[in-house]
Parts: sequence; C-alpha cells; structure tokens
Amino acid sequence: MFFDFGAGEILGLAVLGMILLGPERLPKAAAEAAQWVKKIRALTQTATAELRENLGPGFENLQPQDLHPKTFVKKQLGDLLDEAPVAKTSRPAAKIDPDLI
Repeated sequence: MFFDFGAGEILGLAVLGMILLGPERLPKAAAEAAQWVKKIRALTQTATAELRENLGPGFENLQPQDLHPKTFVKKQLGDLLDEAPVAKTSRPAAKIDPDLI
C-alpha cells in the first residue's frame, strides 16, 4: 500500500466525508473513488507491462521502483559495487561509492 493510514486516520476521514458530503452522497462518492483507484491500478500495470516488453531481454523482472535513477544505476552496476578488482600495486583498489551515484 502506498499510504500508511492507521485506524484513527481512517475514522477521521470517514467523519470528515460525512460532514462534507453528507450521508446521502457519501456512498456514491466512495464507489466513484474505488472505480478511479481500479482504473489507475490497471493503467499502471499496463504501462509497466508495455515498458518491460519494449525494453527487451534483461528487463523481465523490472519493477516501477527500479526506474528511479539512483536505484537503476545501482542495480546495473551491482557487480562493480560489490567487487573491486585486486590491483597488483600497493594501493588498494578503488570502489564506487554508492552514495555518489
């Protein structure tokens, strides 16, 4: 779930809805809101599926949160972040700092 609502917040929103909309219009407004949520969820699932299909192989397990640039770079450069090649000189091998990406 995107929002972290507790029982108190939900109860407060219900009371506010009763005051603003009235008991006659509240059920219809709740049903319309539920329909909008279903439409938005279907739209996002369709967009994610099309994006996976258009990106091609290697992106089958793509999640929407992976599209954040910092997460995307970390995932693609994961091997470089985990292991750095061992240098033969006395200096330690440089690693990529994930906070700078």
